[in-house]
Amino acid sequence: MAQTTKKALAASLKHLLLQKPLNKITISDIARDCGINRMTFYYHFKDIYDLVEWMCIDESAKALEGKKEYDTWQQGFLGIFQVVLNNKPLILNIYHSVSREQVEMYLYRVTYGLLIRVVEEKAVGMRVRDEDKAFIADFYKYAFVGIMLNWIKNGMKEDPEQIVGRLSVLVQGDITRALNIYRLDK
Repeated sequence: MAQTTKKALAASLKHLLLQKPLNKITISDIARDCGINRMTFYYHFKDIYDLVEWMCIDESAKALEGKKEYDTWQQGFLGIFQVVLNNKPLILNIYHSVSREQVEMYLYRVTYGLLIRVVEEKAVGMRVRDEDKAFIADFYKYAFVGIMLNWIKNGMKEDPEQIVGRLSVLVQGDITRALNIYRLDK
């Protein structure tokens, strides 16, 4: 039942975002649109940004399901692009009216989760310090998120498949090469 209410609140927020910017939407607006009282909202979320974060995490988890390995990272990253594109009014509202930092933090968290899994997979059988693996994942996280933020800033016009295709050319083999440089057992 809690998931159903959360999804209904998310749908109401998306509906309202088609009418006005995020910073003009109140919890009362969401509750009224959803047909619940304000206290029900607060039972599930502490504020609107908590709802936004839940929406992003929920949809990203679905998009990344089964796509967190080296052979599928492109599909996972494309899934993140699709989630952002499917929530274009929400993402653009957050990006333009609240703060770019919230979009960045969400994208960093989701992208790092994907990349650290890929790095860990490629490091199997190698002795590489955890901080070096984290550094490699961070490097790619910042590159990927920078590219995505630029795509968002430019109105999400470019085809995500082309972007991921270009990224794939740059990444192919480079994670393994980086891990080999940091190996302790060479």
